[in-house]
Amino acid sequence: MCGIVGAVGLEDCSETLLDSLKRLEYRGYDSSGVVTQDGDSFQMRRAVGKLKNLSQLMHESPLNGRSGLGHTRWATHGGVSERNAHPHIAGDKVVIVHNGIIENHSVLRAELEAEGHKFASETDSEVLAHLFLAAFNEGLSPRDAGVRVLSMIEGTFALAAMHIDHPDMMIVARNASPLAIGIGDGSGFVGSDAVALAHLTRNVIYLKDNDLAIVRPDGVEVFDIEGTPVNREVVIVAASQGMVDKGGYRHFMEKEIHEQPDAIAHTLAAMTDSQGLLATPIPRDELAAIDGIVMLAAGTSHYAAMVARYWIENLARVPVTCEIASEYRYRNPVTSAYSCAVAISQSGESLDTLMAMRHAGEAGLRTVGLVNVAGSTIAREADLVMPTRAGPEIGVASTKAFTAQLTALICFAAALAEAKGEITPERRDEIHRQIQKLPSLVGKSLGLFDEIRPVAHELTSARSALYLGRDVLFPVAMEGALKLKELSYIHAEGFASGEMKHGPIALIEEGLPVVALLAADEVMGKAASNLQEASARGARIILVTEERAAGTVDFADSVIKVPDVDPLLAPLLLSVPMQILAYLTAYEKGTDVDQPRNLAKSVTVE
Repeated sequence: MCGIVGAVGLEDCSETLLDSLKRLEYRGYDSSGVVTQDGDSFQMRRAVGKLKNLSQLMHESPLNGRSGLGHTRWATHGGVSERNAHPHIAGDKVVIVHNGIIENHSVLRAELEAEGHKFASETDSEVLAHLFLAAFNEGLSPRDAGVRVLSMIEGTFALAAMHIDHPDMMIVARNASPLAIGIGDGSGFVGSDAVALAHLTRNVIYLKDNDLAIVRPDGVEVFDIEGTPVNREVVIVAASQGMVDKGGYRHFMEKEIHEQPDAIAHTLAAMTDSQGLLATPIPRDELAAIDGIVMLAAGTSHYAAMVARYWIENLARVPVTCEIASEYRYRNPVTSAYSCAVAISQSGESLDTLMAMRHAGEAGLRTVGLVNVAGSTIAREADLVMPTRAGPEIGVASTKAFTAQLTALICFAAALAEAKGEITPERRDEIHRQIQKLPSLVGKSLGLFDEIRPVAHELTSARSALYLGRDVLFPVAMEGALKLKELSYIHAEGFASGEMKHGPIALIEEGLPVVALLAADEVMGKAASNLQEASARGARIILVTEERAAGTVDFADSVIKVPDVDPLLAPLLLSVPMQILAYLTAYEKGTDVDQPRNLAKSVTVE
């Protein structure tokens, strides 16, 4: 994920900024840059590739200044190039760095260009620099300029801006993308992760969504989106690196749930080509040659594969089989119907998935590794690699890695469908546009914690729970059940809604929790009918649904609503409240959320 650092009020800030960026290297990036304010001008250095390239450039041509910003970038809008690297400067007066996606950047850019603004990059982020420039040119104060800009943009963001006429000051803001402010002795800092600030200060403010802050050497002012002052607690972070890594959250899992907008955005970047079109690392001619796919995975990754089967067969009309990795090679499978094997693993080290991939490769299938760790064994041994860019996931129960996998897989499905001639380039591009809305939609769904808390409290007393979904939501129901049982130790099972009458309905008794997934799709009516059968037998229905579909089940005991989304992407968005429900239930029960009993993050034995 992209990294932001900033400093005001230091005697010489450039080396501090570079050092802070190095502490964020674990997030991954493809370019980097640093800008400093020296008197009445900005000095900037940017480089493609590793930070050592930027470091060498800054060594050869040093930067001076008391204040500045730094950034490591994963390319999203615009390819990997020096001119698309951050920071971005507008009119020689405003400089910005930004994580996230500005969804309405095209409209804003057209308006700004019509007003005479000249753009130097292909990025969505540069729009922010010009919006701030326009606001300051109208004579607005830093606070009012920030309020103006936030009112105009849509999407996810963590941003920091500086203006040449306001030395030793940063304007920072966030929405669904993390940002922390460090308070020093006569200095101020900002970082997209407190890890970047750990060597500078232990006094940290974690901004909340839609917070705006003005950072100066002598203090910090925080405002809400309307510009009203708000109080944000100064947290004394522990000296322990492990504690700092939690970023102010109680558990790594809670932090990783909140990191999903960034994880999705940066995984999407890996599935977008230099022209900004949806693509995969697999050449188009190789995609067109695929006539059957074996998905190999375990646990949560297996459920991601099952979701992908619906997408691929629906869009690309290519047959898919989903295999439990630990079973695959032992059942002597017939492989002649397939030409490609996709091995899915967060760590890239899951031994059962690795061995299954090797078996498929020995059988003559072209192997693709979908992994979150670039140098992992699966990545090294696969013929081709599709990366997810979720960043390190510490919590044993997968959250952001799962939604990143789904992001990569829907991109793969759409690119495959276009290569096979089953959908038009225009339909592919429309799917791409819908996926670009996901970081913002997921960010809004993260506001459900308080709403879900009482539901989780009631769930703690249950001995068992059922999860139901139809069509593409069936695998999501199984994933939701897995989350609950691995975190809270409550027995839970996921079923296809239509299978209830074929046996599982016998489990229904008075008060049994039934967590039901519902999207506004063509099977919505049938799914609602299945839930009526469960409710009539005394089940307590917990409905997880889109806003527009909520009225379909007017007999639910609890309703958890996410924003409306394209039905194709409902599995991804509806996964988020399922994670929150499992997390809060486990937290209420007092179980070890990050390291549940008997479980390991990566299974390296069969």
